[in-house]
Amino acid sequence: MARFGLPALLCTLAALSAALLAAEPKSKSCSEVRRLYVSKGFDKNDAPTHEINGDHLKICPQGYTCCSQEMEEKYSLQSKDDFKSVVSEQCNHLQAVFASRYKKFDEFFKELLENAEKSLNDMFVKTYGHLYMQNSELFKDLFEELKRYYVAGNVNLEEMLQDFWARLLERMFRLVNSQYHFTDEYLECVSKYTEQLKPFGDVPRKLKLQVTRAFVAARTFAQGLAVARDVVSKVSVVNPTAQCTHALLKMIYCSHCQGLVTVKPCYNYCSNIMRGCLANQGDLDFEWNNFIDAMLMVAERLEGPFNIESVMDPIDVKISDAIMNMQENSVQVSQKVFQGCGPPKPLPAGRLSRSISEGAFSARFRPFHPEERPTTAAGTSLDRLVTDVKEKLKQAKKFWSSLPSNVCNDERMAAGNGNEDDCWNGKGKSRYLFAVTGNGLANQGNNPEVQVDTSKPDILILRQIMALRVMTSKMKNAYNGNDVDFFDISDESSGEGSGSGCEYQQCPSEFEYNATEHSGKNAHDKASSAGAPARAQPYLLTAFGILSLVMPREWR
Repeated sequence: MARFGLPALLCTLAALSAALLAAEPKSKSCSEVRRLYVSKGFDKNDAPTHEINGDHLKICPQGYTCCSQEMEEKYSLQSKDDFKSVVSEQCNHLQAVFASRYKKFDEFFKELLENAEKSLNDMFVKTYGHLYMQNSELFKDLFEELKRYYVAGNVNLEEMLQDFWARLLERMFRLVNSQYHFTDEYLECVSKYTEQLKPFGDVPRKLKLQVTRAFVAARTFAQGLAVARDVVSKVSVVNPTAQCTHALLKMIYCSHCQGLVTVKPCYNYCSNIMRGCLANQGDLDFEWNNFIDAMLMVAERLEGPFNIESVMDPIDVKISDAIMNMQENSVQVSQKVFQGCGPPKPLPAGRLSRSISEGAFSARFRPFHPEERPTTAAGTSLDRLVTDVKEKLKQAKKFWSSLPSNVCNDERMAAGNGNEDDCWNGKGKSRYLFAVTGNGLANQGNNPEVQVDTSKPDILILRQIMALRVMTSKMKNAYNGNDVDFFDISDESSGEGSGSGCEYQQCPSEFEYNATEHSGKNAHDKASSAGAPARAQPYLLTAFGILSLVMPREWR
């Protein structure tokens, strides 16, 4: 028995050794890891065919591994690219939304102005004929200034409209009193009576209110869309820190080194890493949400009382009504002007008949109502545009605080939220045990996955926060019908811009200043030479002063 014991034992050992060799686990082969590595465009010579000792690894778990040092270095770079790509995809969609809506709004507003100018020109050519053609540059200038305001903003809408009505009064006053000769100085005096006498009825006051509010809201809203587009564009370009890159490598590719090529990172594990890597972006959320709310407020104004389409579409009829009102009241207006500025000099007999035949208005003129009016621009209407963009704005709210979760929701980045046990937790295939940290830089002090320097906020992000804060302020002013662009130019602004914030008692009256200057240099000389009653001057100045206080209150 003993003779046969040793050979039998040797046979048994040999059989066991053969069985062990035959049963050596396939997981020790790195063929699948190698295949995936090469599929990313890397050199197959970097990847071992079987597991090797992992003492050379700096980030991934050491021990037996399918990753060489070259693989870990290249995977580190690849993890950065993967992260930047996914974040960029999330942001690019939002940026495209704002870019496309800005382009559509911009096209709409510009085409709306073009249509309104064309409509007025067609109407006035048919209604006033040669008289309009002789004075068409006045209306052309009006629309040029409106376009310039929308594009550049460096136009005081109230002053521009006041100047338009003053120039129109000068032209019409000369036409309805074509038997007289008027000097430039006399016509300048006439223009001072625009607000006092209301030769155009209530149209200038109403139109000033409507145009100012509508244009401020429209331009500010378009600016807001452009700011949102630019903020997203700048923030979407992420540059991971070294600590973030290490965490990304560990999350995305270190599982490959252990042969776990099909195991995805745990959702909460991914969430902590994304909140650490996107800590500064998370700080945008507060100002971004305030900005979105302000945009939605202005959108409501655009749908209602500040609708630029409802203001510009009938502007030709409104101006025509004002002209008709001036014609009907031309006698009373002329008499009051003659009292204040002095009687004008009659034209010589020969020039009188020619002037009357060439320039006088006919009482037969009546407002022209064209049958076809452009009700839309750029193939749409303001209501449709605003309805669409409001929905997009609501969807964009909390975008930055949701960005880490949205990145981890991408199947390329993490396992589903319900797969908590069969996922990669940074060390192996097991449940992730750490709690998820909050959003923003201040909450990353205890992030278990990414070391974040909470004392150094990103300068680019701070600039975008400031840009959003400034734009939100403009939005709130636009919501109230105020234009803040003039306040931005200088701290020494005298409050001449739309929506001045100074108190009525403290604000110098522009009309009082003009009247005083005029009476000192021109009106007094004219009155004395023309025999105008001296007692009329104090009365007019008093009336001007009262009007200068009343009109701003009406605007408010």
